[in-house]
Amino acid sequence: MLDVVTDKADSYRVHNETRQGEAYAPFAHEPNQFKKRFYIESYGCAMNFADSEIVASILNNEGFGATKIVEEADLIFINTCSIREKAELTIRKRLTEFRQLKKQKKGMLVGVLGCMAELLKSKLLEEEKLVDLVVGPDAYRSLPALVREAEGGQKAVNVLLSRDETYGDISPVRLNSNGVSAFVSIMRGCNNMCSFCVVPFTRGRERSRSADSIVAECTDLFEKGYREVTLLGQNVDSYYFLDEENDITVTFAMLLEKVALVSPLLRVRFSTSHPKDITDDVLHTIVKYENICNYIHLPVQSGSTRVLQLMNRTYTREWYMGKVDRIKQIIPDCGISGDIITGFCTEEEQDHQDTLSIMEYSKYDYAYMYFYSERPGTLAQKRYTDDVPLEVKKGRLYEVVELQNRLSLESNKRDIGKMFKILIEGDSKKSDQDWAGRSSHGKVFVFPKEHYNLKKGEYAMVQATDCTQGTLLGKIVISWAK
Repeated sequence: MLDVVTDKADSYRVHNETRQGEAYAPFAHEPNQFKKRFYIESYGCAMNFADSEIVASILNNEGFGATKIVEEADLIFINTCSIREKAELTIRKRLTEFRQLKKQKKGMLVGVLGCMAELLKSKLLEEEKLVDLVVGPDAYRSLPALVREAEGGQKAVNVLLSRDETYGDISPVRLNSNGVSAFVSIMRGCNNMCSFCVVPFTRGRERSRSADSIVAECTDLFEKGYREVTLLGQNVDSYYFLDEENDITVTFAMLLEKVALVSPLLRVRFSTSHPKDITDDVLHTIVKYENICNYIHLPVQSGSTRVLQLMNRTYTREWYMGKVDRIKQIIPDCGISGDIITGFCTEEEQDHQDTLSIMEYSKYDYAYMYFYSERPGTLAQKRYTDDVPLEVKKGRLYEVVELQNRLSLESNKRDIGKMFKILIEGDSKKSDQDWAGRSSHGKVFVFPKEHYNLKKGEYAMVQATDCTQGTLLGKIVISWAK
């Protein structure tokens, strides 16, 4: 069965993996190299997990090594998410548990990183006294000084946003890595003021890393044995870097090409695309390079033009459908996934039906699905009334999930009999006699190892023979050593 990841209250994700709340420990250093230990739990988007790798690098340089055992830690951090209310409730519960742990270990410090740091700094520090440090997404370079302040008994805070911080010169410590796939952050912040979203207020305005630093990081990863990178940004299609030395402006399409040229053996993915910004140049670049994955995450949020206008998404239902058509025209076998919010302010039954129909039209391979959760400080919270009853939101979400389950299964069934180049990521979760890997379209494949002398990080041509909603089953037809 397809994994339907749920936080029980306000969201579902039809996909094959989840990393929410995962604790990290790097393997790049000897275990006895460090005198002090830190422990990180990360929640929310991939950008938070990439940020945790930056934090790990900064802390390593200050003599802190990572641990997976929270009781061993001298420093505990939660890298937070404020996208939905349930995420905040989960994080508060964990902080309460860590406060009890502090009573048992003298000198232990607890800190909050990321988006909640900006929104709830006063409550967390003063009113609830849950943490010792509060550090926003643009202030990680100040962590060493803040830790020293907290060790001296002071409440340490830095939530200042920056117009130019990209951490482009920091080499992330790859945490709990499978050694095959890695995130590479190419930009930070967001200029889109979607009315439901807190990101512009918690992560600031858009700014892009230098193309050279991104290519250097991807090259380093490849040389260390990684075979897939995912270029990350709140809206990667608006990547824009002025290379003054060479007097050129690097667009996202140009950056994609530069990374693809690192090696034909290095797969390139990216996330997330705003429908209004993805260009034909990007689509043609995907076609040009076999190692750029034929997959685009294209959030729709709603299928109703009226609701999209309230969300400030800057496109209509018809425009979005035209973008899907254009993608499939240029890349006929492109995989597409979406984000969907049910129960946004004033949403009526017809709006909901419009969302269901646009899902049918787009034929998403999978989707991230939530019911609307009003967030403090957003334009929607200031302008609109959250007037759709909770039971209606959940009922509509259930219908969306049921439809996506069917679409995912139909998508996988269409692939049976076809052959796909699969990057092996490791053993299957259920058996060490089977490999698990992904196709260019992001679909998970499981297939017997048989007599082939393959290792993770290598490629195999696999024919799909059967499927579930979330996984394609197959058999190796051709294998490559690298």
